[in-house]
Amino acid sequence: MTFLTNKKILIFGIKNNFSIAYGIALSMYQQNANLAFVYHNKKSKKNIAQLASQVRSKIILYCDINSDNSINHLFKHLSELWGTFDGIVHSIAYTPTLQLHHDYLDIINRKDFLNAHETNSFSLVALVKAAKDFLNQNSSIVTISYIGAIKYVPYYNIMGIVKASLESNVRYLAFSMGKKKIRVNAISAGAIKTTSSYGIKSFYKILVSDKKKSPLNKTITSQEIGNVAAFLCSNLSSGITGQVIFVDAGINIA
Repeated sequence: MTFLTNKKILIFGIKNNFSIAYGIALSMYQQNANLAFVYHNKKSKKNIAQLASQVRSKIILYCDINSDNSINHLFKHLSELWGTFDGIVHSIAYTPTLQLHHDYLDIINRKDFLNAHETNSFSLVALVKAAKDFLNQNSSIVTISYIGAIKYVPYYNIMGIVKASLESNVRYLAFSMGKKKIRVNAISAGAIKTTSSYGIKSFYKILVSDKKKSPLNKTITSQEIGNVAAFLCSNLSSGITGQVIFVDAGINIA
């Protein structure tokens, strides 16, 4: 039997078929999960609906992750369709491209700093806070991080600071949600070709370097990340919470 049978998982962060979130959706679908997706504007809705159809999902709901009212409405709507559910995938990464093209100190400013934290890190807190009463016992929450949270990566800049915040959030949320027997973990994904990653100046150099340096002599795929996310949302990982799991072909030890 596939290990996500009867599990209902809500996925944030799909933009296109290159998205890490889409790789996660494919892996979860292969494990027989029921999936729902989130869009943030009309343009993205059409594209996400096409991708959702490939994993036999018709649930595509609107949410502005920077609005508590919108988040609360999302879970109210989802509860009408699903009742309670079993997991959330938070695969959200955004900052203005300009922040990823210059020296950190030269380009950072208060507005972008605060907005990046709200969008990329606090959004996880806001979602968990709103969803906690709709999640079944033994549910699982998974977010996506990157090695830039713990060491310098050229031009990753504010996103490295934000990912460090996100990983710390995982640990504190794990304690809060542990009281309800709900687990919270992060996957630190290796460098991968996505729409967001190509916004980083000279990102292709990171890909080439990681392939040469990694113990497995390769870069990672979205489905390899997805396989671990599927595991973390299953009962097979019932003893794991508050962790950052590296899925990066070992580049974090190189």
